Amino acid sequence: TSFGSTLLDVIQSGLENHDSGVGIYAPDAEAYTVFADLFDPIIEDYHGGFKKTDKHPPKDFGDVDSLGNLDPAGEFIVSTRVRCGRSLDGYPFNPCLTEAQYKEMEDKVSSTLSGLEGELKGTFYPLTGMSKDVQQKLIDDHFLFKEGDRFLQTANACRFWPTGRGIFHNDAKTFLVWCNEEDHLRIISMQMGGDLGQVYRRLVTAVNEIEKRLPFSHNDRLGFLTFCPTNLGTTVRASVHIKVPKLAANKAKLEEIAGKFNLQVRGTRGEHTEA
Repeated sequence: TSFGSTLLDVIQSGLENHDSGVGIYAPDAEAYTVFADLFDPIIEDYHGGFKKTDKHPPKDFGDVDSLGNLDPAGEFIVSTRVRCGRSLDGYPFNPCLTEAQYKEMEDKVSSTLSGLEGELKGTFYPLTGMSKDVQQKLIDDHFLFKEGDRFLQTANACRFWPTGRGIFHNDAKTFLVWCNEEDHLRIISMQMGGDLGQVYRRLVTAVNEIEKRLPFSHNDRLGFLTFCPTNLGTTVRASVHIKVPKLAANKAKLEEIAGKFNLQVRGTRGEHTEA
């Protein structure tokens, strides 16, 4: 590609981790086109039959008022979270970023997020030079992300760590942005309880506000582009932390039932975590 990425950058993680669910990553936005022969069949398989001839519809968050509270009585749902990933236009993804680009992106993201107002108003914490007190506070809140797992490390997604990485959260701790973790931006809305409508509306407001200031990497056929081909299109993923103690005791049964509904079971700390 024009950023200098090669086929090896795409497949490196899968070559070294044979248990990887997908096995390939896009080192930059162009990789989805240049290496389409490899990406397209995987995208079709993962995204439920999205064919080479299919086109992702234009950006549309739908009717944000159509979603309500999934569990008004508060019997089952502990918390609700909706997130999306975004890449900054004009920059490659993790494996091709220089140290200077990481710093430049962090500056842009930090100043953009610092301009948010209302319920989104908050503070940006760079990982570089973070004090032990702040670090502990973010760990206690389950906000702090660690250096990538083995899948990301072998994909060269953790270079120059912790340069350019940072965390933003609003004062109410219901809105969070990760800067340069797996993606340039992970935008997260979450709160206790089951009010999916409120969580989703907050996310949509935030994404639209950020996009006014930072152009995102977008492709007419695939939608919004990110590092991993599992996160394309809207890149939105919604999750609820629910109490199902009897079902959770039988992991195989839980996985089987989730599979029927095209759901994924994840640990409380996210993908590739237990518990």
